Amino acid sequence: MDVSADRTIPFEGVENARELGGLTMMDGRTIRTGLLVRSGNLHRATDADVKRLKDEFRLTDVFDFRYDAEAAADPDRTIEGVRRTPLSTLPQRFIDGFSSGRADTTQVKSSDFVEGLVRYAFQPQAQELARTVYPAIVADTLSQQRYGAFLRGVLAAECGALWHCSQGKDRAGWGTAFVLGALGASRETIVDDFDLSNRYYAPYVAQMLARIDELGGGEAEKAFIRAMVGVSKENFVATLDLIDQQYGSLAHYIEEKLGFTTEEQEALRRKYLK
Repeated sequence: MDVSADRTIPFEGVENARELGGLTMMDGRTIRTGLLVRSGNLHRATDADVKRLKDEFRLTDVFDFRYDAEAAADPDRTIEGVRRTPLSTLPQRFIDGFSSGRADTTQVKSSDFVEGLVRYAFQPQAQELARTVYPAIVADTLSQQRYGAFLRGVLAAECGALWHCSQGKDRAGWGTAFVLGALGASRETIVDDFDLSNRYYAPYVAQMLARIDELGGGEAEKAFIRAMVGVSKENFVATLDLIDQQYGSLAHYIEEKLGFTTEEQEALRRKYLK
């Protein structure tokens, strides 16, 4: 299934943006267009980007999954009439670890950042963080509470909703997985949409992998780069499997751990599906 068709949004200053509209759910209904958007942060959003968000995507609500230091370093552009809700979803030990390794920035085009992240890739603790961040996010009580609040916020949004982290891939990817799960998407649709971030960041991943080769790195270092600059589809699928094993299904996890009830899931479907 090709989930990429006509959903990428070529903003001028907002990275890795796409809408969910047009995706078909397992019951045959499709997501309404122009209402649900996932992206990187809005710090560099241009006037033209803001106009598109308000005119084409009827934006009224923004949900920011970054932690405080990230948001302070690259604050979202203020958009008149749009409510911003901060909901940091990264467990604290990963905030500490990624901050020390400078692996939380969006500056993937900076030569200094490239070199710093490549060097960080050789540290075993960095590799462990990259391997374990997805299971930690879905198991963390505070992350669960905030993703639940996010789902209720999307349900309550006056009109269009956008959610993001720094690069619009991991935390925003999990937020999207939970929205799609609540809307009744198949596992294939959820995984394929998550994996599209790899298409967006492929040139930057390739640049860093070449540098890893120059420094004599191996698969462990390359796996770190793929996960930190792109996304780890392998880790994502393994974490979805873990959710299935522990909770029976993603829908049950959304209800039991995120506190987003079956009634709320039905209401979300009535609102966003056609």
